[in-house]
Amino acid sequence: MERRKRERAWAPATQLVRGGTERSHHGETSEALYLTSGFVYETAAQGDARTAGDEAGYVYGRFGNPTVTMFEDRLALIEGADACQATATGMAAVFASLMSQLRAGDHVVASRVMFGACHVVIDELLPRYGIETDLLDGTDLRAWERALRPETRCVFLESPGNPTMAIVDIAAVSALAHSVGARVIVDNVLGMPMVQRPLALGADIVVYSTTKHIDGQGRALGGAILGSDEFFANDLVPFIRTTGPVMSPFNAWVMLKGLETLELRTTRMCETAARLAAILEGHPAVAAVHYPGLPSHPQHALAAKQMSRGGSVIAFDLAGGRDAAFRFLDSLELIDISNNLGDAKSLATHPASTTHQKIGADARATLGIGDGLVRLSVGLEAETDLRSDLEHALRAAAGS
Repeated sequence: MERRKRERAWAPATQLVRGGTERSHHGETSEALYLTSGFVYETAAQGDARTAGDEAGYVYGRFGNPTVTMFEDRLALIEGADACQATATGMAAVFASLMSQLRAGDHVVASRVMFGACHVVIDELLPRYGIETDLLDGTDLRAWERALRPETRCVFLESPGNPTMAIVDIAAVSALAHSVGARVIVDNVLGMPMVQRPLALGADIVVYSTTKHIDGQGRALGGAILGSDEFFANDLVPFIRTTGPVMSPFNAWVMLKGLETLELRTTRMCETAARLAAILEGHPAVAAVHYPGLPSHPQHALAAKQMSRGGSVIAFDLAGGRDAAFRFLDSLELIDISNNLGDAKSLATHPASTTHQKIGADARATLGIGDGLVRLSVGLEAETDLRSDLEHALRAAAGS
């Protein structure tokens, strides 16, 4: 407890490097990697006590692991949360954060601009279990007011939303949700821990795909759920321990290494993204740019209130539709075509044919995902090289 109090007083840069570290008796500098599925007890009575929760200590890899615990403690410290649960993937985090607390007859309200797989979970999977769901325009507070009701147990949102960068007023939506007793879950992947703090804005639960910025180098899958001790004890931990979507020790070690450089990497990415977004906005082949850091973004003022930076992801519409988008992507020489984001390498994708393909054309039209939309995740390459690559590909998109 004394150590945790001391760590909370550290600046974020220090927390990212040293928070939650537990050294073994060997005194290692880097965090130890405990590749073990189980743990032994000195006595049968100790096994009984640990299994019952009467004695601190590890029981089984599905329940906890020292390397995973270090990652969880460090991320909880950065996020300002009571607790963190690391999961195998970001989608495992999304699903567990919802299903751990929902029952048949409950109601969920969600902002419709979100990652394609999240859309499927809300719109298709939850109703299979007798859970009613409503998708709405998350930017419209009156829509939230109309949708929320006494049976609403959870509110789910992304802000910025993937891929159109729609911004939801987290504080206002949280206040509305709490008025009917609902918990607010924010997928903060595009916000990032160093850019946006949903819990401080009133949210109850934050989820991440740690595969993205937290790893940041395309190495390992992972997810995380952060929230209160009460939510963990009563809902999340029993669900996770039974269903088992936990992060592996090796992946947790990779994520720990990623956290050490998170602030440095995301600062550089966001700075480059802001300048590239301004360049794209002025290009004749680009019909529209969606980036919260631009004054032209319809919710720029709200984004500036909630986020310390505009983020590392830009979405933009090419005037020539799908053909122009494909010509653009195929002409990139430096930037890779990939569905991932938050990587040290800049990546571009066509959401309508990849990340949001399965939700169908009608749903994409409602979300504003046109055939000419391209999502660009800005990495750590030199800005001059990225600009040159974009300009070359934009000429190809325009057919010149």
